[in-house]
Amino acid sequence: MTRTSRFTLPEIGTRRLVGLTALLAMLLRFPGLMWPIRPDEAGFTLVARAWHPEPDSLYGTYWVDRPPPLIALIKLSDMIGGALFIRVVAAVGCALLVIAAARTAYLVAGDRAARWTAVATAAVTTNTMIDSVAAKGEILGIPIVVGSFWLALEALRVLDLTPRRAMVFAAGSGLLGMLAIGLKQNMATGLAFGGFVLLVSALRRTISWSAFWKLAGAALLGAAIPLGLTIGWCLVAGVHLETLWYTVYGFRSHALDVIASDEAGAPLGRARQLAIIFVATGMALIIGWFLVNIRHAWRTQPAATVAALAVLAVDGAGVVLGGSYWRPYLLGLVPTVVLCAALVAGAPGVRGRVMRVIAGLAAFSCLVSAVGWVANNLTGAEPPTEIYTGRAIKDVAEPDDTITVYGGRADIVFASGLSSPYEHLWSLPMRGNDPGLEDLVALLRSDEAPTWFVGQVDFTSWNGTGQPALEAALADRYERHGTGCGEHPIWLLKGVDRGVPTPDCDHPWLW
Repeated sequence: MTRTSRFTLPEIGTRRLVGLTALLAMLLRFPGLMWPIRPDEAGFTLVARAWHPEPDSLYGTYWVDRPPPLIALIKLSDMIGGALFIRVVAAVGCALLVIAAARTAYLVAGDRAARWTAVATAAVTTNTMIDSVAAKGEILGIPIVVGSFWLALEALRVLDLTPRRAMVFAAGSGLLGMLAIGLKQNMATGLAFGGFVLLVSALRRTISWSAFWKLAGAALLGAAIPLGLTIGWCLVAGVHLETLWYTVYGFRSHALDVIASDEAGAPLGRARQLAIIFVATGMALIIGWFLVNIRHAWRTQPAATVAALAVLAVDGAGVVLGGSYWRPYLLGLVPTVVLCAALVAGAPGVRGRVMRVIAGLAAFSCLVSAVGWVANNLTGAEPPTEIYTGRAIKDVAEPDDTITVYGGRADIVFASGLSSPYEHLWSLPMRGNDPGLEDLVALLRSDEAPTWFVGQVDFTSWNGTGQPALEAALADRYERHGTGCGEHPIWLLKGVDRGVPTPDCDHPWLW
């Protein structure tokens, strides 16, 4: 990496290509804007709208294992443009991601690397096989992670002639690295990259140890800002710090135990699907070709190569330890893809040519998947049945009614327009924090019992947790009152007179 105080720009052709690629990455997210709200988006929005922190509850009404900055961003976005405006934020973030990836690659290996890294980044990020609709922590956080890479390299670039600017860049890198953790708690790769690129640079005497400590200190100071603001907010709001820790990190180990105790069939099936998509999108080929050429990368860019391996280890661990293997997990590997492409795509000879061909294949995969996704949705092949169920309940409910959905489909709750007296909108927190369903059963037998109860998941699921007590409570307090899409039963509280929900489950959703 060339070290100079002057802010150098790529060739005009590179800048135009990167700009066009960034625009396309943003536009490829927009077809998803017209799709109804997804379960996680609905849950985060409900949490944000009802947010009132308590000493032993980070968010009050509802419980979710996500950091406060994410919910704050969702709340702000909702206030600006409604529940789906966060998708616009994500689309703009995709454009910024491509620009940050190209700048990172330019600092590593020049113009050619910048061009092809931009293409590869846009292709894997917007591939509909992963997720082209929902906007949540992964897609919102990766532009910030790659922005942290960019600033860390800028700090090294200007260090010799303008050390003060280098300190500012290092502080910005640390700030973005920690801010990404605030959007998804396992996105620590910004901090990992900055730490390893500094350490290896010092060990190889590219920078002095004095400069290392100064830049590391500045980065830690920057990282302390979002962390300090979060802790300070908790103290002001009266939230116990142990509550913050358990919500963001402590529950994750608990969740892994819950997942391990259940039947492994569904997670393993999703893991196999994830592996297929990992290959089909080109991500596996990009990372694999980098590993094949790692000796070349080490000879040309040792610090960035070691940092890329650290990022791969952290990102890979995040995917594996997630446990549930949902498709958006793969978005967490995008920062790794950026670095792998950057280190090899600009190489001379067959090394660079093969990586550029792989980037082209990733772009082709993205195009094919986008055409297929749009064609599938134009025909209404997969209607949003959970939304239809929720809206059917909304049509016959009264304003003061409440609803609880067994199985964690927050989009049903959102579409119904009703609130839920049960704090768990997701199945995993329910299984982790209410393992025997004692809280749910007690709620159903109390004066605060929900007016409506939807059995979106069979009661025998998850080893039949709490099934006898739940069925007994429903038999005592509720009566069967309709059927949702997918033949899922709907119950109504006894003594309440409401119409029967009749969702049109086969109605195609057309844009």
